[in-house]
Amino acid sequence: MNSLYRSIGISKQAFHQQLSRNSIRDQERANLLTVIYHIREDHPTMGCRDMYYKLQVEHLGRDAFESFCKREGLMVERLKNWRRTTDSSGVIRFDNLLEDLQINRVNQVWQSDITYFEVQGKFYYITFIIDAYSRRIVGHSTSRRLFTDQTTLPALQMALKLRMGLNLSGLIFHSDGGGQYYEKGFLKLTGNHNIINSMCEYAWENGKAERINGVIKNNYLIHRNIKSFEDLQKEVDRSVQLYNQEKPHIGLQRMTPVHFENKLSLGSITVQN
Repeated sequence: MNSLYRSIGISKQAFHQQLSRNSIRDQERANLLTVIYHIREDHPTMGCRDMYYKLQVEHLGRDAFESFCKREGLMVERLKNWRRTTDSSGVIRFDNLLEDLQINRVNQVWQSDITYFEVQGKFYYITFIIDAYSRRIVGHSTSRRLFTDQTTLPALQMALKLRMGLNLSGLIFHSDGGGQYYEKGFLKLTGNHNIINSMCEYAWENGKAERINGVIKNNYLIHRNIKSFEDLQKEVDRSVQLYNQEKPHIGLQRMTPVHFENKLSLGSITVQN
């Protein structure tokens, strides 16, 4: 191999550094797609240039961002085809394990999604993890960037801390195909707890996670006076607490998620999902 490196005029160290940079670049762009999809769902006619200035993308210039959107079929004139159904870029995709699955207990399935929230003309990102049976938000994070260590990783760490002491082996973690859900640090954490990764292809296959985005944003956050990232962090924390502890659900026999889980622990109720 050393002779090969010499023949192409590059050192082994430089070669592997370039591989690392390429890997980081691919992760950044996969992560970026997640939020662009959400923006397009909310703003179907927003142009790529407008999205660039809203997102304030740090690792891509304006022209490179527009070229990226064009390659991904995200230009406005191709709106009907903006979400690809196949991916040949080498990203990891797990099977959808929720198909025909009967969810009948807490910690059987967690579902997760990343959304955005605009503050003073800038987008920030919110990650939620919800227990599919009790509807409880078990983990969340609010971040300035889309990197895994600011989104899915801290949210999952929060969820694991909440469920500390419980055997989570075999729990299904279901998400979309965003890069934050197959990054090696995230997969190492799920693997350490014998959590099984599952992914959907379409948004409606992750419906409970998608709905929680709308509930927190539209029922809570838009009614708050949020002027900074720090304000957003506080209000997300507050909204999650209100949702978990004070919002009754028809599907939970008019109980809140926390009340419902407490009653479950006593073995006195069941619910049909």
